[in-house]
Amino acid sequence: MTEERGIVVEGLVREFKGGVRAVDGIDLYVAAGEIYGFLGPNGAGKSTTVKVLTTLLPPSAGRATVAGYDVAKEGANVRASIGVALQDVALDPMLTGREHMRLQGGLQGIPRAERKRRGDELLDRVGLSDAADRRSKTYSGGMKRRLDLALALLHNPRILFLDEPTTGLDVQSRTALWDEVERLAREEGTTVFLTTQYLEEADVLADRVGIIDRGTIVAEGTPAQLKAQVAKPTVELVPRDAGACTAAAAALKPFGEPVAARREGSIAVRLDSGADQLADIVRALDQADIAVANLALHEPTLDDVFLAKTGRSLEGSADGAHEPVAPPGRERAAA
Repeated sequence: MTEERGIVVEGLVREFKGGVRAVDGIDLYVAAGEIYGFLGPNGAGKSTTVKVLTTLLPPSAGRATVAGYDVAKEGANVRASIGVALQDVALDPMLTGREHMRLQGGLQGIPRAERKRRGDELLDRVGLSDAADRRSKTYSGGMKRRLDLALALLHNPRILFLDEPTTGLDVQSRTALWDEVERLAREEGTTVFLTTQYLEEADVLADRVGIIDRGTIVAEGTPAQLKAQVAKPTVELVPRDAGACTAAAAALKPFGEPVAARREGSIAVRLDSGADQLADIVRALDQADIAVANLALHEPTLDDVFLAKTGRSLEGSADGAHEPVAPPGRERAAA
């Protein structure tokens, strides 16, 4: 790993008054150019970890380096190397998008000519060129998020911290932000540390995911690895003839453990050997002369992982209506 663009955390502890350990000896390793999804229920230590890594809180014990700098000893260097877009966007409603960029550039010490060029480039990249001279109070929620992202990128940070960046955004705005985050990592080598309440967002964007609960890391790996740890795919069958359910259940029995079906009139089994059994299942149903109205394969999700590892669902997964929907072609392939 190129440490100048990565994050290394060893035995990190953050203790508050009364002996409460919000972060209790965690280890993290985020490689250069990686998108790392950091998940956790409220009170798990997620926000505290981010505050320590961005130098907003000192660690109580352990060590963390961000972009090669120690967060406890070299805070100024850390801050110069990172961009941070928090959940609560802090914009001056009376300033235009372009004025925000110029002000931020001045605070960062960027020369005037470079400040203008870089600001215009970023406004165009996040799709705000046409609205650049409008006051930010006229911006939609998605536009404000995109302006906040542009401000965080103005000084070419090596590492970008995004705190629930798409909360409350519509699908189109989420997709635009996802595209830019992926581009930053793939084309510019920017390391992205992403906290999110949307499990699907982590599944689509993150190269690896870490789940924190009660101050400790309870799971870490690629989305595909984590899903494989906690559950196997389930196949669900709807016979064309409702009276064939018993025969269909018998035909499916050799392939796995029966489980509760998602809808009435169907039979479901958790496959012993995964999706590779589908062809054999189709042949078995054909040999049993069972006509099929619908046959579906249900892969395990990060929601299953989160529930298995923490015993509870993540806040953003409670209402499917608010889940981000992956645009066509954006589904993550199984690893």
